Amino acid sequence: MADRIEIAKPLPSRKPCLTAVLRMAGLRPTRQRIALAELLFGGPHRHVSAEELHGEALAAKVNVSLATIYNTLHQFHEAGLLREVPVDASRSYFDTDTSDHHHFYVEDEQRMIDIPATSVVFDSLPQPPKGMAVTHVDVVIRVRKHQA
Repeated sequence: MADRIEIAKPLPSRKPCLTAVLRMAGLRPTRQRIALAELLFGGPHRHVSAEELHGEALAAKVNVSLATIYNTLHQFHEAGLLREVPVDASRSYFDTDTSDHHHFYVEDEQRMIDIPATSVVFDSLPQPPKGMAVTHVDVVIRVRKHQA
């Protein structure tokens, strides 16, 4: 009986799937958008800043400016593909998990950690201004390593 050699088949590209996702979100699937979507959504759920994504793009040989990264992240957010989590006036993270949840922000590591929505309980919320409705509540709890 002859030994059988199995040849590994390459994994299918996610590009057709990401192209469809971008189109369904109302975004034109440009080369740069697809490349950035692959970096954002090609692995596990995560939180990323524009600067971090820019570094990843350069390392992956995606020729894109930091301004384009910012524009694309905001376009993905407006289309509902990402959730923006501001941590201060000058810094936001973009979360690939758009479900209802909250965050710890580890200040000394500049890192976000998810908190399940059910772990934060409110007795009540203030009435929104007339003609407005609460769409969601974002809680960011700032933490740092305990000094012994």
